[in-house]
Amino acid sequence: MSFSHELHLARAEERGDWARVKRVGVFGGSFDPVHRGHWNAASLAQAAFDLERIVFVPAASPPHKPGRSLAGGPDRAHMLALAITSRPDWSISTMELERPGLSYTIDTLRELPGRLGLARDVQLFLILGNDNLRGFERWKDVHEILERASPIVVLRDAKNSSALEKIRTALAPGAVARLERGLLANAPLAIDATSLRAALARGEAPAGMDPKVAAYARAKNLYVAPPQVGRTATDPASGA
Repeated sequence: MSFSHELHLARAEERGDWARVKRVGVFGGSFDPVHRGHWNAASLAQAAFDLERIVFVPAASPPHKPGRSLAGGPDRAHMLALAITSRPDWSISTMELERPGLSYTIDTLRELPGRLGLARDVQLFLILGNDNLRGFERWKDVHEILERASPIVVLRDAKNSSALEKIRTALAPGAVARLERGLLANAPLAIDATSLRAALARGEAPAGMDPKVAAYARAKNLYVAPPQVGRTATDPASGA
């Protein structure tokens, strides 16, 4: 894929000597678009677990969001780059955008150390949002995920009890204990990405986003639905 100047500078491969870094957070997601809730979750996780670096990994095709149309990968990565310009300790990996097929977390965790030249004793931490708990026990090779990376789950509220109970029932006790050690009770910002996309489609500048990111999304019309060719107000298919 081609990289914008901002994205090139923000790529993990361009940001320092990784061989000396011992604690790395990996934050995957669709980031459609990236917003202050993501920023807040990353900041909370970094402070609570003393992370030296965080790598954001935008997904090409998230398996837990089947059928949902995302903004293009290069655009989502570019918005991430705009959002982290002031953070030299945060960077972006485009590996999932370059890899064909669904974006599985386990594949990223297997590939990331070699791609960045991380030391053998590096500690990886997988940053998970509140919504990731639902169905986490069904993620591909979930036990290996928990062996390769210590999870950090940034909880939004108390509505996770049923999701946690399913995980406790489905996973081995050691895996459950590893997950529970990473539960972060600090309440993150509650921002609805669907509402952000709707606001951007109306040409607004949502408060929950970095202004540079919102301006880019509006300039590129990323969330404006394309006109339906050949239909009129009296077309029965329009529901009028």
